[in-house]
Formats: sequence, C-alpha cells, structure tokens
Amino acid sequence: MKRHRAPPSGAAPSRTAPRRGRPKGGTGLTREKVLDAALALVDQEGVDALSMRGLAAVMGVDAMSLYNHVDNKDAVLDGLAERLLASIERPVLTGDWRRDLRALALSFRQVALRHPGIAPLVLTRQLGSLQAMAVSEAALATLDAAGVPPKEAVHVLRFILAFLIGALVREVSSGPTFSGLDLDGLAERHTALKTSGLRHVARAARHLAACDHAAEFEFGVDMMVAALEARLGSSRGPKRRAK
Repeated sequence: MKRHRAPPSGAAPSRTAPRRGRPKGGTGLTREKVLDAALALVDQEGVDALSMRGLAAVMGVDAMSLYNHVDNKDAVLDGLAERLLASIERPVLTGDWRRDLRALALSFRQVALRHPGIAPLVLTRQLGSLQAMAVSEAALATLDAAGVPPKEAVHVLRFILAFLIGALVREVSSGPTFSGLDLDGLAERHTALKTSGLRHVARAARHLAACDHAAEFEFGVDMMVAALEARLGSSRGPKRRAK
C-alpha cells in the first residue's frame, strides 16, 4: 500500500484543501441577522441600494443561502418596515385623543429620523405581524375615542402617515441652506426672494428662505388635529332645539 507523504513546508495546498473566505452554506444565518444587515445597508446607502446579491456580499455569504431565511427582497422590505413600526414607543393613551394623536406622531417621527430610508415603506407594504400592527391599533383606538368610525379612521390614519413621511423626506433631504445651517447661503437666498419682483414671495421671503423642520412638524400636526375636530363637528351637525 502506497503511503501519502505530507507536502513539504511552503508547498501549495492541494485542490481538496478547504479554502478560507466567505462561507457558502450561510452557517449561523438567521432571519434577524439578515434584517440586521439589510437595515445597516439601507441606513448607509438607501433603500435603492438593497438587493439580495448586494446583501449577500455585505454579509459574506452566497446569495442563495439568504433564501433559507427570507423568501425574497420583498420579504426583506416587509421585515424592515415591521421592525421600524415595532420599535416605535407607544405612549400610554390618556383618553384625550388630541394629546394622544400628537404623542403618536412624535414617536413615529423620532424613529423615522433614525431610519429615514425605511420609513416610507410603511406607506406601501402590507404588514401582518402583530408587533407591526400595534401602532396602527393605538392610532385607531385614539381615533375611536374621538368618535371617528372605522372606515374614516383608516383614511385619517393613512393621511397622517402621508404627512409624516412627506415631512420626513423634506427634512432629511434638505440642503444646509434650506435647513438654516448655511448662514451665508441663507442670506443670499433671502435676498434673491426679496428682490424677485413677486410681491407676495418678497413679503414672505424670510419665511420661505429656510425651514424650521421641528416647527413645521408641530404646525402640521396641529393642522391635522384642527381639521379632524372641524370634520367631527360638521359631521355631527347642529344640535336640534328641544320643542
């Protein structure tokens, strides 16, 4: 019987020797780890950069190994949206629907600002997990306390989300001048608006030149509460006088 001698020191490894590098089997992968990596990728590069192949490269695994834990890219997006909603701190409802609605809106904004690339997903994904639906439950309970029937409450909930996402996109996408951080640029913008020859634009130049995002958010929430109050009042109609 022939004996195999060990290769001399420094010799090239045989073709059958295990190669170091990214694991092909996805050892240790879980759905949570996949979502962790996807969240980091989207936070850094935006949701458009997310792909199964790119996600696998970031994690150092073969793309096919991801499918043992998530069905496809849509499932990853659903998981990210659910994570964001589940991380929102739900304030204790006080029974004052105006205060509760404001508190829920503020909690959403705080989380959305940490993950602005994911927040818009809550407008378009149909989420099924109980954790993700808990915020919707709290919002619908608040609207129910205000006397809003279920069908209209859903309209109101979606309208509020659209406002919140729109305000978020503007805030995170604004340049330093519009955000009031570039004082030289702000002065130039103010002058340009002031001398535009447009009477109403010139009058509002100081306010148009920059945006206080926090103040705009609070103003928008106040407007929504006021609009809902007015709608509820008109829908109930005038009280009938007793004969």
